Amino acid sequence: MNNVETVLINEDNRDGFNSKFGFILACIGSAVGMGNIWMFPYRVGQFGGAAFLIPYFTFVLLIGFSGVIGEMTLGRSMETGPLGAFEKAFKQRGIKGGTIFGFIPVIGSLAIAIGYAIVVGWILRYSISSLFGTLMNVEAGPYFGMLASDFGSVPWHIAALIITFSLMSLGIAEGIEKVNKVLMPAFFFLFIFLAFKIYLLPGSEAGYSYLFKPEWSALLEIRTWIFALGQAFFSLSLAGSGTVVYGSYLSKKEDVVNSALNVSFFDTCAAMLAALVVIPAVFAFGLEPGAGPGLMFVTLPMVFQSMPGGQFISVIFFIAVLFAGVTSLMNLFETPIEALQSRVGLSRKNSIAIVALIAFFVGIFLHGDSLSPWMDFVSIYVIPLGALLAGIVIYWVCKPGFAREQAQMGRDKIIGTWFELVTKYFFCGVAIIVYILGIFYGGIG
Repeated sequence: MNNVETVLINEDNRDGFNSKFGFILACIGSAVGMGNIWMFPYRVGQFGGAAFLIPYFTFVLLIGFSGVIGEMTLGRSMETGPLGAFEKAFKQRGIKGGTIFGFIPVIGSLAIAIGYAIVVGWILRYSISSLFGTLMNVEAGPYFGMLASDFGSVPWHIAALIITFSLMSLGIAEGIEKVNKVLMPAFFFLFIFLAFKIYLLPGSEAGYSYLFKPEWSALLEIRTWIFALGQAFFSLSLAGSGTVVYGSYLSKKEDVVNSALNVSFFDTCAAMLAALVVIPAVFAFGLEPGAGPGLMFVTLPMVFQSMPGGQFISVIFFIAVLFAGVTSLMNLFETPIEALQSRVGLSRKNSIAIVALIAFFVGIFLHGDSLSPWMDFVSIYVIPLGALLAGIVIYWVCKPGFAREQAQMGRDKIIGTWFELVTKYFFCGVAIIVYILGIFYGGIG
């Protein structure tokens, strides 16, 4: 049996991934989400076109080498999620209180998942509307406004939760891994197809100019670097939560450095694909490439209504986005579910039931104007703090040399002298900067 097909079940019979390929796809699924699809295309055009890609690719490479490696390594070395991992790391130094800090990424993951589930419900509604042609005959603005109003999408919110938790109830190997093995390749295939179709639209060349015409002066502006840093940081799903949990299901025979690079590469590919679909399509019909939910739920439906074969294209687009949303949501919910399993001793199904009830009863009151402040608060103050704490724990709290030793396991090539410099100093420094700038700029992802 080769390295890729090695069974990745921990020694204590804890559920885990059946293959390295499945693990990587699951991590890619967690990283590929709304930040890639509606935010990245806008950021590229907003901050210098092709010039923006220089700092963005630089930060993705460095953060991929450090933040993703750190979270995977922390989870794998401790064989548990943030609560247990933080506690074990603190004990290495003879310090108590690790569990308290571990609650931060767990709460952050649950909180962002609660809000994200509502958005996935919107995407599900648009997928069904596209399939039956309803979306082709409505005014996009009022249609979305009604859906995003108070209690305007409760049935779709419930449906999104049912789909997600039903898949998760199958377990890691049979649920999360198999789902990602289908949905992630499907997502990339569908977006490649869409990019080709959009390329054929008259007027799409203006969108490519918007994306790839470099404005080199933008590199002299600090905001370009700040937003490239934030986009790279959040796009890779660094939060001290989901990637730590997924890492805890990974065998020590696998190469985490290589896995982290794969996740970083394919997450970037997804962002570029989204940009090649969204922006040229918007420009082909003379619309503005606004950021945020309006781009996906108002502007693009107007594009689909105007283009030949628009219903077919809209079905493919929203189903592909739904795939990305569900895989990300599974990752976010896995953190609190794993915490209940490992720390409280509940069965997986009971853990899922508790998290599902919390997600529903809290989420039901977030419909409407409450959703945006909730998501902003969590993404600015809680999620980056979780990522910062995870980096500090694996690179500073754990005994000297521990991170390198654990990352080296399963890797044939010796990790170079770059490791401590890039991980211990660069990443942790970057995480502090992201957290501070996020507060001052009101979110930089």
